[in-house]
Amino acid sequence: MSKVIAVFNQKGGVGKTTTNVNLSASMGKMGKKILVLDLDPQGNTTSGYGIDKSSVENTIYEVMLDKLDIRNAIIKTEFDNIDIVASATELSGAEIELTTMEDREFILKTALESIREEYDYIFIDCPPSLGMLTINSLTAVDSVLIPIQCEYYALEGVSQLMETIKLVKSRLNPQLEIQGVVLSMFDGRANLSIQVVEEVKRYFKGSVYTTLIPRNVRLAEAPSHGKPVIYYDSKCRGTEAYMDLAEEFIDLEEDII
Repeated sequence: MSKVIAVFNQKGGVGKTTTNVNLSASMGKMGKKILVLDLDPQGNTTSGYGIDKSSVENTIYEVMLDKLDIRNAIIKTEFDNIDIVASATELSGAEIELTTMEDREFILKTALESIREEYDYIFIDCPPSLGMLTINSLTAVDSVLIPIQCEYYALEGVSQLMETIKLVKSRLNPQLEIQGVVLSMFDGRANLSIQVVEEVKRYFKGSVYTTLIPRNVRLAEAPSHGKPVIYYDSKCRGTEAYMDLAEEFIDLEEDII
């Protein structure tokens, strides 16, 4: 049985998609079988894995709105152990369409049930909003991975995010947990970055990964080449950081088991 994880922060520009793509790719490189779902209408995870959205016949939209069997939307990527269900621009209108559907909060959860046995981990890239797509994600997953940038106002919106998680846990998904917090865009030379790390650690009390994701040019360049950073530059600091994070992530999971 796989563990299903939502990568979520409703604040934009926090490294959500960067973390989704590069953590999943690093874990795939380590031999874990991974499925990535791109629920963000922008489709940056899809393009980050080198897939042209416009050329994909079946996407997560068809799975959720047309009740297509998810197996018919899974794309095997060229990267080790990584499968993906692509995003679609039509997702931007899905929020309205979903509101009229029966059991609308559980559509994604139901779609995933038939394939959970086939993967070690399923990662869902959520849209940066608190609408029906995000509610579906939080209802379908076991836990939430929260990326936060090491910048001023880092914790802005986090209390609202935590309130949403609490609400979904109480009403729709009693098993929902915080997987952990990933700190991104860290600059060890800047006092602000160091202060933010301490502030986030105080707020989340023991849920913050020790691995810090640095600001890194190669990490920023990789998406434009349609590759996770480990396949773009295997020796850069960004790659090293995400491989360290993947190891820490898996070690903590195995300790729990």
